[in-house]
Amino acid sequence: MAAVKMYTTQVCPYCQRAKALLKQRGVEQIEEIRIDLDPAQRDHMMQITGRRTVPQIFIGATHVGGCDDLIALDQRGGLVPMLQA
Repeated sequence: MAAVKMYTTQVCPYCQRAKALLKQRGVEQIEEIRIDLDPAQRDHMMQITGRRTVPQIFIGATHVGGCDDLIALDQRGGLVPMLQA
C-alpha cells in the first residue's frame, strides 16, 4: 500500500473525516504532520501545496488535495487504485 501523509490540526473535522475514509479503504498508517504544533510545518505545507487549509493529503508523492478532493477521488473510483499502486 502506498504511503499516506497528511497535514492536519487536532480539532479539524475535515481531517477526521479524511482519516476515517482512508481507514475504510484499508490504510493502516497515516504519517500525520500537525501544523498546529509546528508553525514551520504550516509554512512548508503552503510552499509545496499552494494551499493554507487542512487537511492536505499526499498518497505516495502525489498531492491529492483536501478532504473534498479525497472524497471526490474515492467517488470516481480512483482512491483504491492509487492506494494500491
